[in-house]
Amino acid sequence: MSYRTRPEASERPLYKAYDTALLDLDGVVYAGGHAIAHAVASLGDVRDGGMHLAYVTNNALRTPQAVAEHLTELGVPAEASDVITSAQAVARLIADQVPPRARVLAIGGEGLRLALRERGLEPVDSADDDPAAVAQGYGGPSLTWDRLAEASYAVARGVPWFASNTDLTIPSSRGIAPGNGAAVEVVRLTTGAEPQVAGKPQPPMHRETILRTGARRPLVVGDRLDTDIEGAHAGGVDSLLVLTGVTTPARLLAAEPRHRPTYVAPDLRGLLVPQPRVEETAQAAGDGFRCGGWTASEDGASLVVEGAGDPYDGLRALCAVAWTAARDGSCGLDADKALGQLGL
Repeated sequence: MSYRTRPEASERPLYKAYDTALLDLDGVVYAGGHAIAHAVASLGDVRDGGMHLAYVTNNALRTPQAVAEHLTELGVPAEASDVITSAQAVARLIADQVPPRARVLAIGGEGLRLALRERGLEPVDSADDDPAAVAQGYGGPSLTWDRLAEASYAVARGVPWFASNTDLTIPSSRGIAPGNGAAVEVVRLTTGAEPQVAGKPQPPMHRETILRTGARRPLVVGDRLDTDIEGAHAGGVDSLLVLTGVTTPARLLAAEPRHRPTYVAPDLRGLLVPQPRVEETAQAAGDGFRCGGWTASEDGASLVVEGAGDPYDGLRALCAVAWTAARDGSCGLDADKALGQLGL
């Protein structure tokens, strides 16, 4: 059996079981300009407990120094060296494939341009500047149509195309906004080409992170199944999903194997505590699962849950039922009533 059928337990708090937390930022530590509830205090306690904190983001807009300053302003002290971005990963990917000091058409923000310069590459602004590659990263609200047109002109001429990441959405303080993946789709539809992608969940981002952190036993912490958790799965490392960003409990229950996290917690306080065990309620597999004060099972086409206590224990038990029923696919059982009973 090569697929996960339930969240795992940890008798030790996670900050003691792993040496480095590879933390996503948007939807985990902050949303827009504001810290997410419990993030600042939890990260302070984790850091004081000896765990190394590294901030790993698919957002290529800002420089590592700018991200570190923002974290520090929020109450999470950080240095630029603590921040790893998809801009850094895509710059290394490009540098491995083009001549030294090559020109690169940069479609994105200062974070992308700085990362290219650090690799000895020269950012340019026009498809007519004879670029050896096109690098496309999140440009924020100021990204304009003419920048996408420049990328399309170059890619249509056969210039190799690289994308920092393909996240379709990004959390903001006002809700869910279009991410770099939405802009990548514009160029893809215009040219019919496919980019090489560096960011999570692709291997170049994991490689960049390990090279920069030197982590021996890392724990990926994220809010997205299709980037953070899938990236951890691809890299063969454990993961903690926090439900403070884009992933809902219903999406978690329907997760296919590569999107199933090792651990589940409501927020970053999950790093500070042991993780509860999910157990079968009978010797015969499939009769149900128990976690804390909750028991979950399958009733026809629906998931059901009974008990009391921490609702996230109930969610963990439901995950075991759903993932076991789905095996190596995506669970189609109705979870609305069970999640409503848990208040999730």
